[in-house]
Amino acid sequence: MSVDLRQKYEDVLTVNGQTFSYSSLPKATTTLGDVQRLPKSLKILLENLLRFLDNDTVKDADLKAIAQWLQHGHADREIAYRPARVLMQDFTGVPAIVDLAAMREAVLRLGGDPSSVNPLSPVDLVIDHSVTVDDYANASAFSTNVELEMQRNRERYAFLRWGQNAFSRFRVVPPGTGICHQVNLEYLGQTVWQETKNGKVWVYPDTLVGTDSHTTMINGLGILGWGVGGIEAEAAMLGQPVSMLIPDVVGVKLTGKLREGITATDLVLTVTQMLRKHGVVGKFVEFYGDGLAQLPLADRATIGNMSPEFGATCGFFPVDEETLRYMRLTGRDEQQIALVEAYSKAQGLWRNPGDEPVFTSTLSLDLSSVETSLAGPKRPQDRVLLAKVHQAFADYQALDLTSHAARQEQIPVTIEGETYPLHQGAVAIAAITSCTNTSNPGVMLAAGLLAKKAVEKGLVRQPWVKTSLAPGSKVVTDYLNAAGLTPYLERLGFNLVGYGCTTCIGNSGPLLPQIEEAIRQGDLTVGAVLSGNRNFEGRIHPLIKTNWLASPPLVVAYALAGNMSVDLTQDPLGHDKNGNAVYLRDIWPSTQEIAQAVEGVNAGMYLKEYAEVFSGDSEWQSIAVESSLTYGWQQDSTYIRQPPFFTTMRKAPTRSKTFTARGSWFS
Repeated sequence: MSVDLRQKYEDVLTVNGQTFSYSSLPKATTTLGDVQRLPKSLKILLENLLRFLDNDTVKDADLKAIAQWLQHGHADREIAYRPARVLMQDFTGVPAIVDLAAMREAVLRLGGDPSSVNPLSPVDLVIDHSVTVDDYANASAFSTNVELEMQRNRERYAFLRWGQNAFSRFRVVPPGTGICHQVNLEYLGQTVWQETKNGKVWVYPDTLVGTDSHTTMINGLGILGWGVGGIEAEAAMLGQPVSMLIPDVVGVKLTGKLREGITATDLVLTVTQMLRKHGVVGKFVEFYGDGLAQLPLADRATIGNMSPEFGATCGFFPVDEETLRYMRLTGRDEQQIALVEAYSKAQGLWRNPGDEPVFTSTLSLDLSSVETSLAGPKRPQDRVLLAKVHQAFADYQALDLTSHAARQEQIPVTIEGETYPLHQGAVAIAAITSCTNTSNPGVMLAAGLLAKKAVEKGLVRQPWVKTSLAPGSKVVTDYLNAAGLTPYLERLGFNLVGYGCTTCIGNSGPLLPQIEEAIRQGDLTVGAVLSGNRNFEGRIHPLIKTNWLASPPLVVAYALAGNMSVDLTQDPLGHDKNGNAVYLRDIWPSTQEIAQAVEGVNAGMYLKEYAEVFSGDSEWQSIAVESSLTYGWQQDSTYIRQPPFFTTMRKAPTRSKTFTARGSWFS
């Protein structure tokens, strides 16, 4: 990089006696005009270009193209963007680490130093996609599922454990810790990144790409990030820029406040439907307006998480006081929090009341208009009001019946010695799962409070419902325990089954054999209710055609009701000890009750659970791996094999033969 070009925009910032260098957006106004009117997400892209300006990969014309974006809210120019770091989950991240291991092997064979092969950008890989809900609704479910996970994945885990020790700038979060996006939100994300170069400490926005589409969750923390394919992520890992068009940015103005009884899940399903209708594919979405002051950061992250479902590249929330409050709650260092505030304000990245950036187009949403909703039966953007879910299911079933003449209305099943009729519309799975909602203390505690009220009324889950609780991090278990709500969730079958992506990605595990046989025999159309982000037919379980996205407390409610044909706004969930009907409204926790429970969440919980986040449990630590610079490939492995890419590579470059258009070879 040309020092002269960088110095043109360089400035310094002093925070609590420490001096930092940075590429100044205010300085850029002298040559580019009033770029402070840009959306804050585009300012982050502009800062990236300023910092890497070299008149090769980044040129003055790139800077001017972003400045000129203000004229029409659009630009056709392609830019080279370099994220600060890379986030990987275990399925999509393994191939990239295999490639690094193959490079080391080639360097060693050619007489070089294999330790020189490392990621050039910081990489965090979180093992979170491998746990399956084999066991459930009992106290040993977690230990059983973890044991099976380790048996099935030992070779892959051994490889990652070797990589954890062998590579620099590469960290592994072991299994049983949490979902990558929640770990990123609660611990890995810094909002402002630091790097020492040429004796100076440079600071710049924390940005990333991830090998999972829901990387966008981190946008709730003012961190620009989105999901990419494995090839793009590997390129970023190796220091290569991401080639991208300067995006259009759709502004969503939020006003008002959510009404009593309305959850963040209801809000995100409303936003998803609204933005799908507007059309945001390939665009950034940025939220602004005074309504943001009413949204806890966990609610913002819930919305950001669903960006792939509403079709946007990302759903960005600027840094403000709520960002700092959340960083303090999750145990971030006070110096880091002070730096985030000072840097964001110096760069014009801080959200101020009344901010009205220039956008490509704008939408507005009054938060007080949001209603209790689910999404289904097949797509996350198909929002259905709670009062109309039973009718939406009936409409789907009517369409489905036309091609199934032999269908039966119910099939008897015997469970633990009792026989029950399994009806059309039976809820086969009720799962509190997925990074979307399990990062949010408000909705998780609401589920616990609803469970408590249900148990106290004498309600029980229907025995054909497979229930599960898969929190996104161990902190969730801590605050549910602290609030005294865990026993009530367990009484209703929502025992801990694992920390990771489970039902939402299809790792729901088998249903009871007699339930699966009844579904087949009667050609029953049954449902799954989950607090996830995707509900495509067959994704959750191959025998379940209708899948419904819902808030965690509604997941519990449907486990009690047991059938999608029940109107939860009118029909009873069950009966109390005296035979009186109990309705959803009787056990739904108030906003005040939820707020009081959320007050019990504290920084000590986060500091405790993330103190040794990279260490893993005794199972992880017991995996035997060699302390070697190169990997010991297993020749009989059917999973991890040495790629052949570099096996014929020579130490000195050789001129390759080229085929000309006229069909002759030359060297």
